[in-house]
Amino acid sequence: MADQPSRAPRVVAELGRPETPDETAARKADSSRRHRSNQTLLNLVLALAASLAVVLFLVLVVVRPDGSPPPAVNYRSDAVASQPEVGHTLAAPALPSSWKANTDGLNTGSDGVVAWTIGLITPSQEFIGVVQGVKANPTWVANQLQGAQSTGNVTIDGLTWKAYDRRSAADAGNFAYSLSTVTGVSSIVLHGTATRAEFATLAGAITTQLEGAK
Repeated sequence: MADQPSRAPRVVAELGRPETPDETAARKADSSRRHRSNQTLLNLVLALAASLAVVLFLVLVVVRPDGSPPPAVNYRSDAVASQPEVGHTLAAPALPSSWKANTDGLNTGSDGVVAWTIGLITPSQEFIGVVQGVKANPTWVANQLQGAQSTGNVTIDGLTWKAYDRRSAADAGNFAYSLSTVTGVSSIVLHGTATRAEFATLAGAITTQLEGAK
């Protein structure tokens, strides 16, 4: 078998001569480095495009396209339906039509306390959450308030509530203002971003309902 002809050394125009073995190795190493760099950039662009696609999907699927709020729930009817599971009156006060509920539910925590919750949107479009623990204890109440310290007491329709004003805290969120009280076997916690007047309206309505059910 005839010997294969050897390839002539590559002539580099810039040098005007064939490149040396060392120059050939350096050129190939630099070419490989450039290729890896381009691949890394391409992978980064593809990953970014995939992330943007996921965000777009979530916006299209999760966010309501018309910007409308979640549908209202009939918390009073739901309370009546859930009450037999508890055996005690659930907080479902009568409120003006300008108040809307967007969530409610009955659940049992890991501590065994049965809790009834309502999420309310007030007339000023702020939020107040209602949490009612049946036969709860002070630890349960403290957990519902995220460990906030009382800033004083307020009396609403003859019932004393502890107030927790955290409006000046940057991380207060839906616990900017809270009220808590105990009536009968129920520990009630109200928390949210609404005005004190709206909290007072809700607290008074709860007092009227629960005190009237005794």
